[in-house]
Amino acid sequence: MNLNYRRQPLSLEEYVKGVKTNNRAVLARAITLVESNASRHVTLAQEVLTEIMPNAGKSIRIGITGVPGAGKSTFIETFGTMLCEKGHRVAVLAVDPSSSLSHGSILGDKTRMDQLSRHPRAFVRPSPAGGALGGVARKTRETLLLCEAAGYDIIIVETVGVGQSEVSVRSMVDCFLVLVLTGAGDELQGMKKGIMEMVDIMLINKADGTNIQAANQAKIELSRILHMLPRITEGWETKVQTVSSMTGEGIEECWSTVEQFRTHLIQSKQFEERRKKQAANWFHSLVEEQLLSSFYGSDLIKNELPQIKQTVLQGQVSATQAALTLLKKYQQNK
Repeated sequence: MNLNYRRQPLSLEEYVKGVKTNNRAVLARAITLVESNASRHVTLAQEVLTEIMPNAGKSIRIGITGVPGAGKSTFIETFGTMLCEKGHRVAVLAVDPSSSLSHGSILGDKTRMDQLSRHPRAFVRPSPAGGALGGVARKTRETLLLCEAAGYDIIIVETVGVGQSEVSVRSMVDCFLVLVLTGAGDELQGMKKGIMEMVDIMLINKADGTNIQAANQAKIELSRILHMLPRITEGWETKVQTVSSMTGEGIEECWSTVEQFRTHLIQSKQFEERRKKQAANWFHSLVEEQLLSSFYGSDLIKNELPQIKQTVLQGQVSATQAALTLLKKYQQNK
């Protein structure tokens, strides 16, 4: 590893070359660059992304979520290691919850995925959620593109498993997996119906030892429930399988199902259509984000907002009227 890459500022050309040649130190720094909110970094980050875009988009993107305790990290390590041994290059973007007080991050996935993070064909990147909706940072998408440009053909995005994070991840991946535990219908507690309707493959984890019978029973129950729900992918009925991250049982079959799903998307011409729709949604969300940032970052709004908000709290004007007044002032000041 060239230590100069870690100590000295890099030029646009050095970032682009480093990412394209899979220099892991440069890739890590490029990801840090796109994660930065510093104005001096934002412009350079976008220039890097523009240069590497032709090399991105060639992976299969897999989103993984699950109820607490379902064993997501253990499954990803077993699954990812198996894929690496098959000759694939795997990048794992594990988004950790940020503290609402310190805005720090646990960033424990490299510890929990020790074997995979040390594999020469794998790249594990824990990233702070940064307070984004559902715990998934917008910048995860840009990190994903960097990893693709670096040659990783399988990108796994692990959600924090709370709130709207599943919706965010669903909007950036090709295939969406959900891990649950055995216990007939108990594993569905806390999982919203909307999440169930987004699933492409459902995995019943920890199907080993004395749990095998319960896992098979859960598979029957879940298959019955999912059969009655609307399908998010035309022509594809959500598959339910049992796996064991500890013994490796069912892991190969899981990958086979992912490949079948991808083939179905391509043959039915849904793959490119889904990617285009995701890009359009991403574009609109970025426009909205920039508008909000511009609005709340305005000195006028910072000065006017507290007073107008107080009139709403005191019942002097309606919330709608107050919002319209504030927006009008903002527009006239532009």
